[in-house]
Amino acid sequence: MDNKRQGIILKGVGGFYEVMDRAAGLVYTCKARGVHRKAGGKSPLPGDNVTFRVIDEKDRTGFIDRIGERKNEFARPPVANIDQLAIVLAVKSPEPDLSLADKLLITCEAKDITPIILVNKVDLDEGGIAEHIGGIYQKAGYRTILISKVLDAGYDELHQELKGYKTAFAGQSGVGKSTILNRILNCWVMETGEVSERIQRGRHTTRHVQLFELDVGGFVLDTPGFSAYSVCDVEHTELAHLYPEYRKVIGECRFISCSHINEPGCRVRELVEKGEADTERYKRYVQYYRELKEAYDNRYRR
Repeated sequence: MDNKRQGIILKGVGGFYEVMDRAAGLVYTCKARGVHRKAGGKSPLPGDNVTFRVIDEKDRTGFIDRIGERKNEFARPPVANIDQLAIVLAVKSPEPDLSLADKLLITCEAKDITPIILVNKVDLDEGGIAEHIGGIYQKAGYRTILISKVLDAGYDELHQELKGYKTAFAGQSGVGKSTILNRILNCWVMETGEVSERIQRGRHTTRHVQLFELDVGGFVLDTPGFSAYSVCDVEHTELAHLYPEYRKVIGECRFISCSHINEPGCRVRELVEKGEADTERYKRYVQYYRELKEAYDNRYRR
């Protein structure tokens, strides 16, 4: 009898992988077949869709037979097939790092991930910072949600946005990712596998990537490793295409090879000058473009 099952990897530690049976909702501890570890093979990652076979139903053990095609993947943090990235900013304590947010947004565009901007600690907002941040990213076409634990604001809206997707969380230290994740884990996570581990999540410790199944369908990922990020896998010539507010006018520039920095007849700069695209976000684009171009120009130098 064929005991082949379809599953998703929830976590991997020391060569063992927690795999959830898609049909039954049960979690099995599996090892990967040797073929995945040979040259040219893929190592399993949390988020991978896999075919696995059960060895012992009582002990819930098995082995991974095949890894499905990946929508995207990351080395740091090691995870695959992310649908959404919730980028968390705080209005204060710490000050919002919009440069990190923009870099993460570029990565989302490059890897076919839908971003959600979460502006946290809005109860501390005294100068309209939340509205300012929201305006920047809404103007760029991104979904923005205002969050506050104190006011109990934004969580129902976030709950619906997570429905049916695999969502990771990112942001600088101190913005409140742990607070948001704890609310999600304590309220909306299905009781499958070793979910009780959520109570034992340590602060300021290295943790493994882990997927938790949601009551509305989909998963959230506890993903250490997204707090610091750089734009390095993008060509400078493609950078502007990863800004949705620029993408709609790029073909209208006077020069086909327009960098959108100094050339006359640039439609991107025209958008910025008219206030239809954010000025500070554009300045960061110029900085990233120059950094990427310098890296490209120096690629053969030692």
